[in-house]
Amino acid sequence: MTFTWVIAYAVGKYTSKGAGRMAQQGSPQLVSLVDPYVYQTLQKVIGMRLIVQTVKDTVRGKLKEVMPDHIVIEAGAKSVFYVRIQQIVSVMPDHSERV
Repeated sequence: MTFTWVIAYAVGKYTSKGAGRMAQQGSPQLVSLVDPYVYQTLQKVIGMRLIVQTVKDTVRGKLKEVMPDHIVIEAGAKSVFYVRIQQIVSVMPDHSERV
C-alpha cells in the first residue's frame, strides 16, 4: 500500500473552453493519489471497532467515517481521531471489550 501526495507546479499555459484563454504560470496544484481498494475496504467496516496502526502510533476505536484522504475513529465518549489514510500501516479488527 503506497500513498503519495504530490504538489505539482504548472508552468505552461492552460485554456478553458467557454471562458476564453486563461494563462496561469507557476500556480500550484495538489494531486492526490487514492488507493481505491483501501478506501472501499474501509467503507465496508464502518461501525466496527478497529486497531489502526499508523507510522507514529496505534489507535483503537470505532470507525465512524471514511473519506478518500482520511478516516474518523471514535476512541471514547469525547475522543475522536482523524487519521490520514496515507499514514496507515495496518488495520485489524479489535475484539477487546474496551472502546
